[in-house]
Amino acid sequence: MNFIKNNLANAFTLGNLFSGCVGIIHLINGDYQTTAFCIIISLVLDFFDGFIARAMNSSSNLGGQLDSLADMVSFGFLPGVAMMKILEPFGNNLLGLELPFEIKYLGFLITLFSCLRLAIFNLDEEQKYYFKGLNTPSNTILIFGIYYFLIKGNYHANKLFESSSITISFNLLIWLLLTALSSWLLISPIKMIAMKFKSKQLRDNYPKLALLIGGIFILLIFKTVGIPLVIIYYILISLIFQKQLK
Repeated sequence: MNFIKNNLANAFTLGNLFSGCVGIIHLINGDYQTTAFCIIISLVLDFFDGFIARAMNSSSNLGGQLDSLADMVSFGFLPGVAMMKILEPFGNNLLGLELPFEIKYLGFLITLFSCLRLAIFNLDEEQKYYFKGLNTPSNTILIFGIYYFLIKGNYHANKLFESSSITISFNLLIWLLLTALSSWLLISPIKMIAMKFKSKQLRDNYPKLALLIGGIFILLIFKTVGIPLVIIYYILISLIFQKQLK
């Protein structure tokens, strides 16, 4: 019985890792719906592993290490692959220059900074009731959500603006800017709302309520397209409530 108690949370963490691995394979093979399903599973398991560990008083250093390693795959490598797929059509041409490597590999900057963000989080004792920088699950939802929207709308990354006079080079710069912004947000000093309740007083939870209510409205109005918009809203609300996050 003690074995189950001590390892149930770890089993959920490993389930998160397994789901992330499966999601990456399907993403590479072009099965984006299955990837989306795997991301949802990983998100649920990632939430409940910590919840179970606290509820059963079975938190451990092993569990903390497993959690970061699993997140590195599900919410670090996976969004890097998604950005790689977005950048893939651009080949190795950057503003007329022939690079000695394909531009798609720059998408893995997101993976590198996800790794750095997870390492910083493990060492930072301040982030108990808020996140410092965009957490990796939210970043994954943002990047894959944008990619899924493009695929669902039958858009091609370098033809997104083909009906206008904007050039492919400008489109590439947009995606590279998004890659750089995503990477920076992961390790930025910006405080981000965490759904952890330090107090039961209503005024102390205004940021969480604003995030929850606004997020629901966005999803009701925009449906699946609203998923990455919720993350953008999350970032904006966090910026508004910077002083209240502590």
